[in-house]
Amino acid sequence: MSERCASEGFQSTIYDTAFNKRIAAGACVAAAAETVAEAYLDGKPRTRGKHRLTAAERDAAFWGSAFLNGLPADAWQVEALVLALSRYLGQERVANVGLLEYIAALEPTAVQRAVRYSGLVLTQDSPRWAELNSLSTKLPCAFGELSQVLDIFDRAHRERVSDVAHWRAVLADLSPLDFLVYASLYAYEHWVPDDMSRVACDPNSDTDTQSAWDALNDLLCWKLATAPERSLRLTENDIALSLKVHLSPFLFPSAAEPAPRRNLRVAFAQLLAAQIELNSFLSRSADAFSYDDGIRFVRNGSTLEIVEVDPAARAAWVSESDKLDRLHGYWLYRALDEFVVSGMTSKIIGAPENHEANRLAYIKAMRSRLRLSEVYGAGERVTADSGNQVDLFQALLSLELMSAYFTIHFLAPFFTRLSETGDTDAALSWLAMQGLLDGGQNRFPLTWSDRATKIGNISAWTVSVDYPEGSPKMAGAILDFWSSDWSALGLRLRKGEAGLSPELFERPVLRLGTMLLQLPWIVAMQNNSTAAINNLRRLGARRTEAGDETRRIEQRLGECFEARGFRVVSNWHPPVSDSDNAGEIDLICSLGGLVLVLEVKSTFLRRTQREAWRHRTTTLRKAGLQLRRKVEAVRHALARNSDLAAQLDINNSAEALCILGWIADTSIECDHQCFSGFLKVSIEEVLIALRDDRHLLNDPDGLLAGRWPQTEPSVASSPKKSTLYPAGFSAARFVEAINAQAVWDASTPEN
Repeated sequence: MSERCASEGFQSTIYDTAFNKRIAAGACVAAAAETVAEAYLDGKPRTRGKHRLTAAERDAAFWGSAFLNGLPADAWQVEALVLALSRYLGQERVANVGLLEYIAALEPTAVQRAVRYSGLVLTQDSPRWAELNSLSTKLPCAFGELSQVLDIFDRAHRERVSDVAHWRAVLADLSPLDFLVYASLYAYEHWVPDDMSRVACDPNSDTDTQSAWDALNDLLCWKLATAPERSLRLTENDIALSLKVHLSPFLFPSAAEPAPRRNLRVAFAQLLAAQIELNSFLSRSADAFSYDDGIRFVRNGSTLEIVEVDPAARAAWVSESDKLDRLHGYWLYRALDEFVVSGMTSKIIGAPENHEANRLAYIKAMRSRLRLSEVYGAGERVTADSGNQVDLFQALLSLELMSAYFTIHFLAPFFTRLSETGDTDAALSWLAMQGLLDGGQNRFPLTWSDRATKIGNISAWTVSVDYPEGSPKMAGAILDFWSSDWSALGLRLRKGEAGLSPELFERPVLRLGTMLLQLPWIVAMQNNSTAAINNLRRLGARRTEAGDETRRIEQRLGECFEARGFRVVSNWHPPVSDSDNAGEIDLICSLGGLVLVLEVKSTFLRRTQREAWRHRTTTLRKAGLQLRRKVEAVRHALARNSDLAAQLDINNSAEALCILGWIADTSIECDHQCFSGFLKVSIEEVLIALRDDRHLLNDPDGLLAGRWPQTEPSVASSPKKSTLYPAGFSAARFVEAINAQAVWDASTPEN
């Protein structure tokens, strides 16, 4: 047998005991092994007595289990066993070479898939690599080619990492503030002109710009992790000294002042390009190799070529991105409708010359609030990291007004001047001078102020019935909500502590000590709806009100079903038996002989295949297993004419029941895939199908194509082009529409 952790002892019996128990209950070997593997993947058992097991102890226990050595080939074809094997290849503390060789000879495709899923392609320093190389020698037909493919990946990865490291070394002495100066110069030279030239309601969806922002975010995390702590606690004097060296020579050249550091500006561009190339390699090559089942990498000499093996799988990923874009438009139209109904069309918002921009900001804030409320369960108030409560709509509106302000006073005049001169630095110099002439306004490529000044500047944006002059307290809470504390983040990164890092667009107010920095080109260009969702659901997932939000998601979804005539039972607890505990069931909806059992999941917006794959193999995989137990519990309860049947107004003697289980998820990833036989569907698709307003997904008035109304907006002029229910709503037709993905059909003819 191979080496194992020294702590094998009692642990080696944990999973064997569970396996033998399943066999004794009548399960076949493959099914018993699958159940035990699912428990291992879900981090079970979590304790042994009072001792809390670590992940390393569970790894040692599972891979030291005797039952694994006798599993037949068909057991290793089960996804749970493949995922478990990928976890073995992805860790470094436990080794079982003999078992790996046994599996490789018995079912080589299982090991090949596990190698891909494990991420081993980018961790060739792992001791598991020696085991894989041994397999390529002993089983060359199955693993020789795979080993060579991975070697090519390794060389390509090291080359790109080396290129990034070279340019990082050139800029190593720059402080984070210095680095932001060169990032801003680059942004105004490249990204702002591209963005301002593009006509669209939400132009920041451009993939190339997003890739560049992602690369910049990675570089800023590097800079924060390596910068002295003092450089993250700025004063006015620190900012003045940095700008004097790194910005002023470009904007206000003078023979009496130091020459502009063009070498650093070029080096920044080279570093950003190298980081973009590295990230592109990771996402389009390494992650695609690991997590995209629709393609295969084929070696052609010393290079790799992509061969599409499953067009449907690749098309699904593209389709999910398209759905997200269309959903942004859907909520914008919903907000327009609410704006009209609210009577706001007759009111002037802010200064008359800014009314159009402010009105658009107001509608966009309504869009985000509607989506956060109806899909993500957000309440009227949310909590910032500081612990302060903030009015959600005011926070959303303030960010939209910041975006409008920076567009009107920074990006638009800069772009006009750039179009006239063709000189980025000259246009930036002119913009800065115009700001100084306009009451000493700061219109540099990046802005700064202390907290008190910033609160004074945005208090007017918190005007309401309760606070006709605005509320400084609310303004402070809004700043906290949108702020990223770079001092704390830098400390955590330097210590190597685990935790999520805000992306630039998620929290665009940067706090460095007592000073607050903003990047106009980020705030004006970003997608504020995505920023708000991920601020709450990704970075703020541990907020105290997150549990309440999850319950509100279920409540509001249930109310939408009730509006269509369904009887709804929420948070039902089936009886606990000796053999099983199905747990709380989120929603049970009944109408016309149809019973829907819904498992509701609430997460955040993902953008990478790796994130989507992890969501599929963790949250959604587990949801499918949970739903299998819950559907069976509902079926059993209804068959016994329990109180549940009465609550759902079901008379078993009078109607035949069709019981379905759905995973209803706030995310769009893995849309319409099945998990343990149950459909996964997005909550937004369910809501749109219940509301029967899918026409809003198709940009009926051309808003997303740039035809924004300059007069009073109204969606009443947009006729409803189609209905999902021409013969009237029914539960059967509703299910049929969901199964056929009819909500997303943009080609349905008018009724």
